[in-house]
Amino acid sequence: MKKRTAFIGAVLSLIPFGQPSLINTGVVLSSSAVMLFLPEKVNAENSTFYFNRAFEKGNNGDHYGAISDFTKAIEINPSESAYYNRGWNKAKLKDYYGAISDYTKAIEIDPNFDSAYNNRGDAKSNLKDHYGAISDYTKAIEINPQYESAYYNRGNSKIDLKDYYGAISDYTKAIEINPKKFMAYGNRGIAKEKIGDLKGACFDWKKASSLGDEDAAKWVRDQC
Repeated sequence: MKKRTAFIGAVLSLIPFGQPSLINTGVVLSSSAVMLFLPEKVNAENSTFYFNRAFEKGNNGDHYGAISDFTKAIEINPSESAYYNRGWNKAKLKDYYGAISDYTKAIEIDPNFDSAYNNRGDAKSNLKDHYGAISDYTKAIEINPQYESAYYNRGNSKIDLKDYYGAISDYTKAIEINPKKFMAYGNRGIAKEKIGDLKGACFDWKKASSLGDEDAAKWVRDQC
């Protein structure tokens, strides 16, 4: 199952389906642009400088460089967003235990950090700790009942545990929040197929296909 994670960065949030997303935390790039004209010694003492540079590195795929800069930002100012983003970059490198440690630290600083719970759930899921993942997704939903990705991800973990009815319920909730979430239709169709509801599965796959899901289109051709 495909999962969704979030990466806190600067300025703008773009959330493509099935990909890590960029979410603003109030660190503004214009401030770092100003700092570029200051002496390096001044920049070196400013956590925002390291945070923004780390964000750019992570966004461009330099996850090792991002981790190094987020670590420096944490040494100066141990903020929840710096821990969170360092965890995101560790997860991109498949260091899921390291990511869990950083997300946990972010949650300790901000117990209502819904995206940290969601991403920690993803890391646990990648380690096959599906019950732990479900617990984290559930916490994210308690904090933010409109968190569509947490419902979707929890549905994926329930499928991994063969709780197909529970998965259908979560995918349905994700679809209610975002009717264009084609992956939720596709995966709900898989869950319905697992319980023997091929008619319902075909309905969902056709909807997913109409929204651009090529895998669902193939399932429709093969089974419907």
